[in-house]
Order: sequence, then C-alpha cells, then structure tokens
Amino acid sequence: MKNIAIFMIVALSLSGCGIYGKYHRPEVNTDNLYKDVEVSEEDTASLADLSWRELFTDPKLQVLIEEALDSNTNMNIARLKVKEARASLMNAKLMYLPSVQLDPQGSITSYNADGASYGYDLGASASWEFDIFGKTLNRLRGAKMTLAQQEQYQLAVQTQLIATMADSYYSLLLLDKQLEITTATVESWREYVRSLKALMNAGQADRSTVNQAEASCMAAEASLLEIKRQINELENSISSMLASAPRHIERGELDGQTFPEELKVGVPVSLLARRPDVRQAEYSLAQAFYSTNLARAAFYPTLTLSGSAGWTNNGITVGNPAAWLLQAVGSLVEPLFNRGTNIANLRIAKAQQEEALLSFRQSLLDAGAEVNNALVLWQTARGKIEFDTRQVEYLTTTVEDAKALMKYGTANYLQVLTAQQSLLQAELSLASDRYSEIQGVINLYHALGGGLQ
Repeated sequence: MKNIAIFMIVALSLSGCGIYGKYHRPEVNTDNLYKDVEVSEEDTASLADLSWRELFTDPKLQVLIEEALDSNTNMNIARLKVKEARASLMNAKLMYLPSVQLDPQGSITSYNADGASYGYDLGASASWEFDIFGKTLNRLRGAKMTLAQQEQYQLAVQTQLIATMADSYYSLLLLDKQLEITTATVESWREYVRSLKALMNAGQADRSTVNQAEASCMAAEASLLEIKRQINELENSISSMLASAPRHIERGELDGQTFPEELKVGVPVSLLARRPDVRQAEYSLAQAFYSTNLARAAFYPTLTLSGSAGWTNNGITVGNPAAWLLQAVGSLVEPLFNRGTNIANLRIAKAQQEEALLSFRQSLLDAGAEVNNALVLWQTARGKIEFDTRQVEYLTTTVEDAKALMKYGTANYLQVLTAQQSLLQAELSLASDRYSEIQGVINLYHALGGGLQ
C-alpha cells in the first residue's frame, strides 16, 4: 500500500493541469461586427431588451405565440432534451458515491439420501473509485456544459419560434391585403373589358385591343387564385407550428400595425450574452474542452477500493454455525496495451475541440451578419415606403383628375380605368414594402437575441 501511495503522488505531480484545468472563454474579436453602424461602448440599449409582448402588440398574434410556446412540437422536444441532460448530470454526480449491491444467496445440499444441509450468504459489496486523475470531475463538468448547452438550445428554439410565428402572421396579413387589392384590380379589368367591347361595337376600338385587355384580366384573376392558395398554405403552416390540425387563423389587418420608429442594436459584445445559439456554441466548446481533459486522464491509472461483508454458514462444518465474512480489496489499474487507443481518442478529442472553437467563432460572425442584413432590410423598406406613399398620393390625384375630366367630357372612361389600375399596382408595392419593413424589425429582434422574455 505504501508503494501504491508513492506511485499515486508521483503520477499526480506529473499529470499537470491539463487534466484539472477549467474552461475559459477564448479571445473573440467583436470589432466592426456591425458593418456601417455607429455604436458607442456606452450605448448598451437594444431592441432585444423588449419582451416579445412589448414588440408584437397585436392581441391575435400574442395569442398565437403563447399557444405555440405551449404546444409546438420542437419546443416540447427541446424541453425533453433539457430533462435528459439534467438526468445525465445527476448520473455524473452519483459517480462520486460508491456503488453498493446486495448479494443474498441460499442453497440446499444432500448426499446419498442423507439429511440435507442448508447454506446461505447474506452479503453486500461496495466499490469506490478514487478520482485521483480527474476522470469523474471532467465527466461532471462536461455534463454541466451539456445541460447548459441544451438549455440554450431550448431558448434558441423559443426565439426562433417567436420570430417564425410573427413573420408567418404578418405574411398572412400581407396576403390578405394583396387579396383585397387584387380583387379590386380584377374588377377594374372586368370593367375595362366591358368598356372596350362597347367601344368595339360602336366602331371605336378593334378586336386586338379587346383581346389584350381580356388576357390581362385573366392574368389578374389567375393571380387572385394564387393568392388564395398561398393563404390556405400559410394557414396550414401556422397550424402545424401550433401542433394542431389545419384551421382558419384569426388575424387582424396589415394597416395599423405599429413598431418602434428607432431600432437600437447595442454593442456587438452583447451578442455573447443574448444570442442563445451563440451561447450554445460556446457551451459546446466547453463540453469539448472537458472531453479533451477526460481523454488525457485515460492515460493514468484507476484506483478502486472494493469490499464485501456478510453473514454466512458456507464452509463451516462443525455444527454448521454461521459467521461473519469480511473482505477488502484495493486495486490499481494502469493502462498498458490500450495506449494506442488512448492516443487516438485524445487526438479525436483535440480535433473536436478545435471544431467547436471554429463553430463558436463562426456563430458570432453569423450573428453579426444577420444584424447587418436585418438593418439594411429595414432601412431599405422604409426608404421605399416613402417613395411608394408619394406615388400612391400622386396616382390618387390622377384618378380623381381623370374622373373630373370625364365628367366634363374631356377624358373617357378608359383613362379613368387605366389610372385606377396604376393606383392599385402602387398600393400592392406599398403593402409589400410595408411587410418588408416589419420583416426587418422581426429579423433584427431575432438577430439581437430578442424573445427570451
């Protein structure tokens, strides 16, 4: 035992800190992560500070998000993965305790029809592995990182679900608006065709002009059917997110939806604290770090203390009395012939740790790119909305002027219909750009890590 103790002290001194070291975040560069965005270190306010109820104020959308968070399949699977990780962590903690088992046995023996002899063992055994080289410690730390990783995965699913539901909801409102405008466009084309036919009968229009108008009217009616199909498909998609059978989705209108006029992004380093997918990638790196430590620990021996105790009458011949049976064994197992396997496992663990480091750094870069893309989408949409609004105003005036001129006989009805069709097309563009503006807000909110509250 003295030799074993000396060996343990020597091995422990040679093991170095590679086995017991704790994970520390590697250096990451967040300079210029937000392209063309002026951000001061003191400006920590962010759109992500708002809860999703504060950002998405439409009551019907709030009902859908709450239902999705409660019943969505991916969300519930993420919750179960957290439970699995917690159970694994509990198992890792229990490895510090000795394993104990009961071993009761009984027997009846008879020779040449002589009287039977009875034997029994009422025993128990236990074994305990001393965590001298950090094997259990690194398993425990790795299990903690796995739990943290799954918790961040659950939050990532939550933020993605909120963003997807909001985007789908506003897409549905856009389709409703497009359906309304396209219906008016179809009716305008039908009136235009009727007017052309009347003019053709009066000899003031030719058949080719009427046929061209008929074709344009058919194209508008086909667009109407396509929009109805998209509405049905999107309602089915939302129902699937709600883990329910296809159903009609209650909703409001695109007009009147309000969002903040100014969007703040905060400092880039805040993505490390807010984005659950970035934190998940970091916890994955930490888990790989402890897996590498565990692979190093495999090169060192395992010290196990085991023992058994019980009450037995086996092996006692005089009067067949019972007696206590006690046994204690200490074992030290040093890996010799599997050194090549341990070397391979260590190389694999190191490579996986490098992969996790690259993934972590890339996740931060991707997050920064998403913030930039969302900002550009929002800014571009707002710029286009200004032009669309002015275009609609001009075309509205044109329609009114055309009607006034027709009233006094200086313009015909075809000019009025043409002006109305141009106005309807401009209104479609305005509705589309209004949705793009909302989509930019949603994307930025998600890119900054919003939706945790």
